[in-house]
Amino acid sequence: MNTPFIQAVLAILRKDLRTELRSRELISSMGLFSLLSILIFSFALELDRVARQEAISGVLWVTVVFASILGLNRSLAMERDQGNLDAMLLAPINRAAIFLGKLIGNYLFALAVGLLLLPVMTVLFNMPLFQPWLILILFLGTLGFSTVGTLLATMTVQTRARESLLPIVMLPIALPVLLASVHASTNILTNAPIDDWIAWPQILVVVDVIYLILCFLLFEFVIED
Repeated sequence: MNTPFIQAVLAILRKDLRTELRSRELISSMGLFSLLSILIFSFALELDRVARQEAISGVLWVTVVFASILGLNRSLAMERDQGNLDAMLLAPINRAAIFLGKLIGNYLFALAVGLLLLPVMTVLFNMPLFQPWLILILFLGTLGFSTVGTLLATMTVQTRARESLLPIVMLPIALPVLLASVHASTNILTNAPIDDWIAWPQILVVVDVIYLILCFLLFEFVIED
């Protein structure tokens, strides 16, 4: 008898969280990469205060995107190298449960790094980033990247050039999420009237739902190939 769908999802999620709590390898590498990236951007924009204020949303999302890619690569590579991915495929569970379990874990790790960036960037760039709307955009944008990234990382993890192939494949597909996130974040941080940018979060929600449905349906075909 097949393992119930929700139990399978929670079992995969618990495995990922326990593994990360023991090793702290994924969060540590993503966090260190993000911190170094933010420091480099801060020093590069030090002499131009106006440029710092205008570029802060772009800096935030570039850092979140590449930290997410790093985390996705390492997460799926560990599953493949340790044989966990093959074991899950042999288990009598729905393939979609594997996708959803991995997606939630990847999303939580990427979101944790993104939230940790906010106080660091608030100090370095001297701008208040702890704003409800910006945190909501961070939640929505990270979900879109994690959804697409989980599917594509599953495809590229079987290749030798997975570290370089994933960003090449993922960034064009995730471009709508990036554009909506950057535009919304920029308007929020510049205190633009809400009527000028409220469409961007709505677009982000629609894109997230579309990506989630498509990736959910395509995962079974991707994992079998």
